[in-house]
Amino acid sequence: MKSCALAVLASIILCIDAREAHAQEAAVYPMALFRFEERGLGAKDLGAKVTDLLFAKLAARSDLYLVDRAELEKTLSELALSISGAVKPGEANKVGELTGARLLVTGSIVESDKRLYLVAKVIGTETSRVMAASVDGKASDELGPLVEKLAGALAETITKNADKLVPKPSPTKDRVASIKAQLKDAKRPVLMITLPERHIGAPSVDPAAQTELSLLCKETGFELVDADEAGKGKADVIITGEAFSETAGRVGNLFSVKARVEVKAVDRKTGKVLAADRQNAVVVDLSEQIAGKAALQLAADQLAERLIPKLVAEVK
Repeated sequence: MKSCALAVLASIILCIDAREAHAQEAAVYPMALFRFEERGLGAKDLGAKVTDLLFAKLAARSDLYLVDRAELEKTLSELALSISGAVKPGEANKVGELTGARLLVTGSIVESDKRLYLVAKVIGTETSRVMAASVDGKASDELGPLVEKLAGALAETITKNADKLVPKPSPTKDRVASIKAQLKDAKRPVLMITLPERHIGAPSVDPAAQTELSLLCKETGFELVDADEAGKGKADVIITGEAFSETAGRVGNLFSVKARVEVKAVDRKTGKVLAADRQNAVVVDLSEQIAGKAALQLAADQLAERLIPKLVAEVK
C-alpha cells in the first residue's frame, strides 16, 4: 500500500514537472478561423475565398495550429453563433472552452475607392484582448498574394503580442491559491473521483486528468476517498465522467493533440446533480504521448477552476 501511494505521488510530481517544463518551450497556439465578412459591392462573394486561402496559408505555419473547420461549425451551432458573423470578445471564452482554441481570428473584406482592404482581428479566448492586422491592395490585384501578406501580418501580430493575447501558464501553486480564495472557509465535502481515460488509437498508461483533478482537490483542502477501497458510502460528492485525447494533426516534427474532459458531480445522499461541465484543450509537442497528457492536464486544470467552487456552494 505504501509503495503504491509513493508511486502515485511520484506520478503526480512528474506530471507537474513535465507540464511546467513544457510551458517554457516555444508556444504553438491553437486558433479558430471565422469566415470573413463582406463589405461593399466589390467584396461580394470574396468572404469564402479569402477565408479558405487564409486557412491554407496559416495552416502551413509550424507556429500555429488551426481548429478543424467542421468542428468549429458544430461548436458555433451549439452556441447559436454564425461562423460568418463577427464574434464578440465576451463570447470568445466559450468558443475556446469547447474547441481548445486559444485565439480566434475574425475579419472583414472592405472595398473602397477601387482598393480592397483585408482587416483581421485576433481575440484571445482566455483574456478577451483584441489585436488587429490589415493589408490592402488594388481591387483588380490577384487575391492570393494579398491574403499571403495578411497571413504574415497576422503571424507577426500574434508573435509580438502573445503575452497579451494568451495568459502565461499558471503554476500549480498559483492555481491552488486562486481556488482557495474562492472557497474561503467553506466546509469541504468528502469526494470520490472516477474519471476513466483513453487516448484514441493507443492505450492509456495512467489517468492524467483524474490525477490532476484529484491533486487540485487535495491541495485545496478536500478529503478524497478511493472507490476501490473506501466505497461510495464515505463520499459526500461523487465526481464521474470521462477523459479522452486524440491526435489532431502533425506539422513537421510537431504533434498536435486535442483532449476533452467531461465531468458530473452528484450529491450522493440526494442524487442532486451539483455541476456538469466539459473542457477541451489542444497542446502541441514533439512527442504525441506528452502532448496528449499535457492536453488532458490542461483541460482538467481549466475545468477544476470552475467545478471545485461549485462543490462547496451547493453542498450543505
